[in-house]
Amino acid sequence: MSLRLLIPFLAAIFTATALADEASVKQGVEARFTGIKVDGVTRTPYAGLYEIVVGETIFYTDEKVTHVFKGEIIDARSQRNFTEERQQKLSAIKFEDLPLELAIKQVRGSGRRVVAIFSDPFCPYCKSLDRALLREDDITIYTFLYPILRPESADKSRAIWCAPDRVKAYYDFMLNGRDPALTAPCSAPVDKWLALGQRVGVRATPTSFATNGQRILGARAEELVKMIGELGR
Repeated sequence: MSLRLLIPFLAAIFTATALADEASVKQGVEARFTGIKVDGVTRTPYAGLYEIVVGETIFYTDEKVTHVFKGEIIDARSQRNFTEERQQKLSAIKFEDLPLELAIKQVRGSGRRVVAIFSDPFCPYCKSLDRALLREDDITIYTFLYPILRPESADKSRAIWCAPDRVKAYYDFMLNGRDPALTAPCSAPVDKWLALGQRVGVRATPTSFATNGQRILGARAEELVKMIGELGR
């Protein structure tokens, strides 16, 4: 057999073996841990470990399922967090499916860098992220009000949404503590905000989404700016 034909043949054998191994590991995990439904198994290049995905949880085991490792795999040289990268990919959404009409939209400069942020009016980390992003130009920010932290979060979100200038009302409150001016009641989509957050798995604020669908949890402005910058080129 020529080398040209041998390479795809060996690749097919390797793929079939890997799939068989992954199926065996899946069966082993489900057999050892009663009630667990494994959503995915992937053989990793790290010390013969297999990645096990159960819901939103990632853990690792060996091919015989003799030990289970729960934690993060981090490259000792680059400090690259492989587990976090996988979690981001596994929890990615379709950005184009977000109902952007339910968000407060702010555009600065060309607006080429785009991000959607779920924010509670009383979230101190959201305020930190908003303040950090003030330094950024050429950015479009879609802010979904997500009132989950306090009983009064929903009322404050309604007041911001119903203000004549939503962008101003939002940033006045988040950055300067100024309450929105009293206006006539309007129909704020509080239930839709909450349903959307639940659908895309937002459990804390701030949660940000780049246009590739990947999420970043918390006020990690530097990481967020880097990601949306690469996507907005």
